[in-house]
Amino acid sequence: MQRRNFMALSLAAIASGRGVFAQEAFEVTRSEREWRAMLTDIQYQVMREEATERAGSSPLDKNYADGTYYCRGCDLALYPSDTKYDSGTGWPSFYESLPNAIGTKEDRKLFSVRTECHCRRCGSHLGHIFDDGPQPTGKRHCLNGVSLVFRAA
Repeated sequence: MQRRNFMALSLAAIASGRGVFAQEAFEVTRSEREWRAMLTDIQYQVMREEATERAGSSPLDKNYADGTYYCRGCDLALYPSDTKYDSGTGWPSFYESLPNAIGTKEDRKLFSVRTECHCRRCGSHLGHIFDDGPQPTGKRHCLNGVSLVFRAA
């Protein structure tokens, strides 16, 4: 295969996986216009188009106050602060979500298989789950801070 064809097919494969959550049925739905009106550009790119915010850009990464992290898209409680830890990655990280808070799907966009997580109620993209976290779960929910809202206890 010629390099040009490989690159074109690769880019098409990556692009075709974007925005998949918008095609599924969720309890909370909005039109593209409604989502764009309520979110900033980066929030929209991350939450609706499955982009990733720049590492170290979220103030929530270094927030260790007691409270709960909610979905910016529908206000569903997602993560308790007592499951948050410093992963050293530059993104807010948790070892466990609240029960029935998130959904997952396989993500093959970057020539590897990862587990992508989203809000189970509105489908907003949150980040990815990896198997290199602390006990008791051994998981690292590596999240985009722009997808979250923190409320202190």
